[in-house]
Amino acid sequence: MTIVLWSIVFAAIGFMYTNVLRDLRLLNSARSDNLQWTLSQVEVDFINFELALDARIKLLELKTDYDASAAPIVTEFSAVRHKFDIIYSRINLFSEASSFESVRKSPEFSANLEVVASFLKDSINVIDASESVLASALLDLAREAKDVRGNVRKLSLSGMVFFANDAVQLREALSETLMQMTVGVTALILALLVLAVYLYNLSLQNLLRKSEAQEASVRMNAVISTALDAVVVYSLDGSILDFNDAAEHIFGHTALDAIGRDLGMLIVPDYDRSEFEVDMQRMRDVGENRIVGTGRFNLNGKRANGEVFPLECSIQSALAEEGEFFIAFFRDISRRVGVEKALVSARDIALAREKEKTRFLVTMNHEIRTPLNGLLGSLTLLSETKLSATQANYIKSMNISGKLLMSDISDVLDIAQFDTGKVTLRPVAMNLSELLQDIIDSLNGTAFLNSTKLEWGWSGVKIDWIHADRDRIQHALMNVIGNAVKFTKLGRVSVNVSVIGDQTTCPFIQFTIRDNGIGMSENLREQVFDDFMTGDISYGRAVSGTGLGLGIAQRIVKTLSGTIDVESKEMQGSTFIIRFPITPIQEPKKVSHTAEIIRSVQKRHILLVEDNEINRSVVREMLVAEGHTVTEAINGQIAVELSQNQHFDLILMDVSMPVMDGRTATRTIRASYGPSALAPIVALTANTMAKEREAFLSDGMNEVLSKPLSRQDLLNVIDHYAERDDIDLPQDQGSGASLVVDLQYMKDLREVMDTTACQSWLSSFCAEVDKALVYITNEEPIGEISSHAHKVAGSAAVFGAIHLREVLIEIENAARQQDIDGVAEAVAALTEVWAKTLPLLVVAASKN
Repeated sequence: MTIVLWSIVFAAIGFMYTNVLRDLRLLNSARSDNLQWTLSQVEVDFINFELALDARIKLLELKTDYDASAAPIVTEFSAVRHKFDIIYSRINLFSEASSFESVRKSPEFSANLEVVASFLKDSINVIDASESVLASALLDLAREAKDVRGNVRKLSLSGMVFFANDAVQLREALSETLMQMTVGVTALILALLVLAVYLYNLSLQNLLRKSEAQEASVRMNAVISTALDAVVVYSLDGSILDFNDAAEHIFGHTALDAIGRDLGMLIVPDYDRSEFEVDMQRMRDVGENRIVGTGRFNLNGKRANGEVFPLECSIQSALAEEGEFFIAFFRDISRRVGVEKALVSARDIALAREKEKTRFLVTMNHEIRTPLNGLLGSLTLLSETKLSATQANYIKSMNISGKLLMSDISDVLDIAQFDTGKVTLRPVAMNLSELLQDIIDSLNGTAFLNSTKLEWGWSGVKIDWIHADRDRIQHALMNVIGNAVKFTKLGRVSVNVSVIGDQTTCPFIQFTIRDNGIGMSENLREQVFDDFMTGDISYGRAVSGTGLGLGIAQRIVKTLSGTIDVESKEMQGSTFIIRFPITPIQEPKKVSHTAEIIRSVQKRHILLVEDNEINRSVVREMLVAEGHTVTEAINGQIAVELSQNQHFDLILMDVSMPVMDGRTATRTIRASYGPSALAPIVALTANTMAKEREAFLSDGMNEVLSKPLSRQDLLNVIDHYAERDDIDLPQDQGSGASLVVDLQYMKDLREVMDTTACQSWLSSFCAEVDKALVYITNEEPIGEISSHAHKVAGSAAVFGAIHLREVLIEIENAARQQDIDGVAEAVAALTEVWAKTLPLLVVAASKN
């Protein structure tokens, strides 16, 4: 900008200087030629010419003694001729001189000039003639001169007027130029003042920036020197340029010793130095920065005493006149790493203890439910015998006590399921009014014993049918309403149901359970949803219970995406408010039955696998009472041997057994070619954890029955499989089983060849797969892996093993492309896919 401004200034000065010189030159030229004087002088000269003529004429008239024969006096006419020559030269100058070119363009000047010039031209012959001729022509010449004198005067005046006007114009031009110069000089002065102010501001800004830079430098040095992180500045060749106080403290070197030394030699551990030098050389050669500007990363550093310790580091680069340099920030994380290790160790211990707790729950669940199964089963069998009234009452009391104990066990297991997030909602079409009436009916007996009135009703809009998990809702409401009845004597418990929100969008259902019982203190109200909180831990407490009911209710409501709140005052009763979203539905259509569903009378041959003698006896008696044939096995190994020698219509398999557990036995039976490989297998277990149930089903079991077994549950299972000749696919496969094995293809294959041939070919294929797995998983040359995968993939297609073939093709393609990572990823999935495929192939090849 400054250069442009100065260029404009100098250009303006040059332009005005040129104009002034031009005007002055014109002015000086006019003075030197003295044109106006010449124009005025021509009239004088012409008058002098006329005077000379008049003088000669008078002289001739007064010369009376003139002697004609006397010789003439030449000098008498010399003055006339001289005056004529002056006039002639003047007029000739006006006609031809360039100085008068501009004035000759004036019409008046030009006309008079022509008249005068014509007169002079005509008079030349007379003037140049002899004395006698001139003397005789003097009167005529004087007369003509007198006539021309007016033209001469006009010529002089017109020229003078012209040059006077020209001088005025010159002065005006000069004045204008001077004015322009004045304005220009004034503008230049102003511009110079502005420029001076601008330069002054720039100077102030530079001084300010210099001061700020100095202050920033001082602050930066202070920050770097006082920073808790080590700051190390080094050049592209690895030489240390700066080393702050924290770096001295962390690495144990003084800044005086560190500056100028090689960074790698100073702080990089010996085993990492070669890699560091390679990275630095790559950076110098091709400018490749793998870690610069990538954020924080961890590495190891070396102290002055040789100690290697963990560091957190980040590196940035910058440019200076000397070239690129790097700023590395190091943080000693030794303490943090130690804390993390301690936390990991504590976490591992906590996880181990959690596993131990879970294992304890599973074990205790099994150990408690197993004898309870025998107890309740025996009570069921005993209740069907002929008993006296007293005995029947005893049996009823024992049954109630057993069920209460089972309920407490179930509460503990429910807590474990909710806390591990393994609870799955099973929504069904349900009637809220019927559910509430069932709950009220079941609690009416307790309310009657407490002399308490129990009632319920709708408030506002009524919605009977919804799509929700009936069992969970019933469990939560039963716990809360039952808790209110339990702590209310000689009072009233009311349940109010209302709908909140728009019924067409996302309505909420609200249950308000209000009682006027003993209420709760503020401290107890804050802890009422805690586990095992009973409100009274004394031996003489008025009510019983584990204190898990409200905690379970809260967990269920949260699972339903709802809330549960409580308001209570001691000795004034309590109010529980439960709210969760619902999905209203239309009342399902009722299906009319023309006849009762009659249990199948077909008798079945059932294999009962159970290590507990009492439980085995109870289940056997239940089955025999229905007319079924029962074969018993006390462990899984015996069950496998029996299933390989004879066909069973149903296998009831206990899970926890010595020698061979039920899960292993199930997998073995499914993988065998025995007559019972396709038989339905139902797990009998005291473990009701959701994760364990999923594992049982994935092993090939078709259903799970929880201990203690009820006769109705057992008979329902038998009825379910009564009309079946073979099993369903394992439930963990579901519809996805067809994605593992093409079952229709296997069916077509069995129709082409008999079962024996099909199983023989399948055995050969299994051996081929096992052999290929050894080659592929042992990291053979990649070309060999491709060959084996291609071969087995073709065989897999023959048996409809869809998923297995896909994985083998992935391995083959990755091996051909030399994609080692792709091969490793596909090989990792191969074993799992084969484990899922083999049982399905065995089952499909064995079906008749």
